[in-house]
Amino acid sequence: MSTNKRWLSVVAAVLVSGAPAAFAAEVPASFDAKNCKAEYPKASLMNEEQGTVSMSFLIKSDGTVADSKVEKSSGFKNLDKAAIKALSACKFKPGTKDGAPAETWTKVDYAWKLD
Repeated sequence: MSTNKRWLSVVAAVLVSGAPAAFAAEVPASFDAKNCKAEYPKASLMNEEQGTVSMSFLIKSDGTVADSKVEKSSGFKNLDKAAIKALSACKFKPGTKDGAPAETWTKVDYAWKLD
C-alpha cells in the first residue's frame, strides 16, 4: 500500500470514529399531561368545537417555556389559543444535550374532545 493510500485510510478511520462525538445527543423536553390541562373555552363548548392542535415549545433548561407556536391548528382559534396559554404555564422536564439540561424545542399535540 502506498504512503498516500495509508494516510487516506487513517484519516477516514479518524473521521468515522470521531463522527458520533461531533453530534450532540439531544433529548427533547417533556411534561406530565395529567398535571397540565387546559380549560375548555366557554364559546367553544357552546359551539361544540373539537380538534387537535399541534404546537412547538422552546423549553429553557429550568423547564419554563421561552417560546411557543402553533404548528397545525385544531381548526378553531379559541381552542388553539387556550392550548398555547395553558401549556405555556406548565412546568416541563427540561430536555438535554449530551446528558445536561439544555434549551430544546419539543412538540405537543393537544386534543380537545367533548364527552
